[in-house]
Amino acid sequence: MKSLPVNLRNIGAGALVFCATALAYIPSLSGDFIWNDSDYVTAPALRSIGGLRRIWTDVGATQQYYPLLHTAFWVQHRLWGDHPLGYHIFTLLLHIGAAILFALVLKRLSVPGAWLAGLLFAVHPVHVESVAWITEQKNTLSLVFYLAAALVYLDFDDARRPNAYALGLALFLCALLCKTMTASLPAALLVTIWWKRGRIEWGRDLLPLLPWLALGAAGGLFSAWVERYYGGARGAGFDISAVERFLVSGRAIWFYAENAVLPFGLNFVYPRWTVDATVWWQWLFPFGACAVGVALWTLRGRTRAPLAAFLLFVGSLFPALGFVNLYGARYSWVWDHWQYLPDLGLLALIAAGMAACEQAFAGRLRGLRAAWAAVLVLFCALTWAHCGMFHDNETLFRETIARNPGCWMAYNNLGCEVDKAPSRRDEAIALYEKAVSINPDFAEGHNDLGLALSKIPGRMDEAIGQYEWALRLEPAMAPAHANLGQALSGIPGRMADAIGQYREAVRLKPDYAQAHFYLANALAQSGMVEDAVGHYEEALRIQPGLAEAENNLGMILCRTGRVPEGLGHIEAAIRINPSFAPAHFIRGLALLQTGRKAEAVAEFERVLSLRPGDPSAKRMLEMIRSSP
Repeated sequence: MKSLPVNLRNIGAGALVFCATALAYIPSLSGDFIWNDSDYVTAPALRSIGGLRRIWTDVGATQQYYPLLHTAFWVQHRLWGDHPLGYHIFTLLLHIGAAILFALVLKRLSVPGAWLAGLLFAVHPVHVESVAWITEQKNTLSLVFYLAAALVYLDFDDARRPNAYALGLALFLCALLCKTMTASLPAALLVTIWWKRGRIEWGRDLLPLLPWLALGAAGGLFSAWVERYYGGARGAGFDISAVERFLVSGRAIWFYAENAVLPFGLNFVYPRWTVDATVWWQWLFPFGACAVGVALWTLRGRTRAPLAAFLLFVGSLFPALGFVNLYGARYSWVWDHWQYLPDLGLLALIAAGMAACEQAFAGRLRGLRAAWAAVLVLFCALTWAHCGMFHDNETLFRETIARNPGCWMAYNNLGCEVDKAPSRRDEAIALYEKAVSINPDFAEGHNDLGLALSKIPGRMDEAIGQYEWALRLEPAMAPAHANLGQALSGIPGRMADAIGQYREAVRLKPDYAQAHFYLANALAQSGMVEDAVGHYEEALRIQPGLAEAENNLGMILCRTGRVPEGLGHIEAAIRINPSFAPAHFIRGLALLQTGRKAEAVAEFERVLSLRPGDPSAKRMLEMIRSSP
């Protein structure tokens, strides 16, 4: 019987990758937005065409300066808004596409077990974090561009067609604009060329990749600067010496290698181990990694493949090994999503080894193929199970705490989730207190604890103490300034101090809509009407759907005689939130001013339907009906 043509075999293998991966990731599709997804799914201030322009031109407009990634999120928000399913489906499709491209690159390089490697990558449980967490669409999207660029460059390497070179460079630039961890591609291509030919030639190999290397280096350095000065990757948690960073890197390499081979006990946030150069066994990790590199170098005369895979794995991991400050290192030195791209080299070697074993023992170990299938089925099952961890915030952080009881960030974030239900506020406070007891220098935890305390009668002084503690630790924390302003505004004689805190919040974070809104309220109460109007307008420019700002702005305008303009803002508040009773009440008052008594009555009746027994609405109705 004839074997299938190569194209049909590829189509069949690709279909297998698609079906197996889709099946393994079914639980991820029902997941909600988690943790910092709101920093990536397009913010209200960036949803317009002007916002799209800011994504590209304003470095601080987004969490990280990955403009192509945020453009993709911008487009997706136009398609499915704030519904997570669309984002999950698109991320999963990107992951499947990356797995298929990975297999095609290996096929192009004649690596044995290419489709097996693609399947291993697709269903590997350590990659769940990159697929089930919407924020990490930066991983899946950037890897698609990375592998497409590699495939095109390999064609250029054979035929030397300028069009292929230009297309490959454009795809590489797209990868960098989604995530700069892809900056390793030109070095990876050089390693691949060395593995194939045993040498690297200046004119043929290195010279064409010099622009790629320069582009990658520039992107990496710029991204590190943005991460430090805009992403918060600085401060006490990052103040470690070069020697300590070396120790972190060595241990991280072994951690990631173990997770790639034995993906059991995975977690969202792993314990952030203590780095101590005086502890002798910590030196075993970096020296062990160096010893492996030396051993593989000595074997290069027999086979270059293991050394090439080692270089690809470690080289791609380099940005995540502790030498560059990454915000996530504040919580843990290692994250599953940091090994998404680096796993390519290791999984290619594992799959090639599996294929070689099957060929070497064909006919003698009949169960070998069944064993490989069992491994893939196990990986699918582990992936299915691990997806459940990322279903929602409460599940995510409870599971994280169960596996890492010292994770102060998880206690705090679980507190934020629990705090959404007023009936669970005591539970939330206990979680916040646990977070700051584990890490007293956790400024956000003190701020969140203060916010929860401020909502409990009689505990405002404690709340103010927590805000002040947070600001001693991190004076530039805009939310703590805004929250302290809110606390002070309720204390007689402290409104001027409150305004000072609000002004500091908007100075530190000009796009902080809620702080502009708070400041406008305080200014309005202090009689600074025009200044208040400006800050209401600024809040609405940043966050157009802020119903309370529309209502309060409309109320001020009506009081100052600009009734038609004010009425427009009040009606905008009602369109945003039809059940917003204060806006209906203010609209009723404005309609009375313009002589539209019947419409005003309807508005006051609407207030009573929303808030039965409302004394102000009842009084207005009685007054209107008793008047001639």
